[in-house]
Amino acid sequence: VQLQASGGGLVQAGDSLRLSCAASRRTLSGYIVGWFRQAPGKEREFVARTSWSTGYSSYADSVKGRFTISRDNAKNTVYLQIIGLKSEDTAVYYCAAGVQLSRDAARYPYWGQGTLVTVSS
Repeated sequence: VQLQASGGGLVQAGDSLRLSCAASRRTLSGYIVGWFRQAPGKEREFVARTSWSTGYSSYADSVKGRFTISRDNAKNTVYLQIIGLKSEDTAVYYCAAGVQLSRDAARYPYWGQGTLVTVSS
């Protein structure tokens, strides 16, 4: 499966943003799709994940209440809605797909190219 992340940009603190992760070559049915982010000088960290089949989602504690992961079956796309952006949300955001329900990036074999979110205060 091939993933394409998009939707990043330069925003102000407090703004909202929706990131998209579009899949091609095969359906995401049966996959776990996760969002990760990597801030400058930091390691990649888990943000959120969802099961395409069940819709069950989970979030990192640091983003609960502000980030929402969702999917559009018809478009074979997963979204990450972010509200109340903070400067600490500045990072490259990656979407990834795998078959294991995990928060470990190593468990996801398929990755998009990343989309940069910069939050200015």
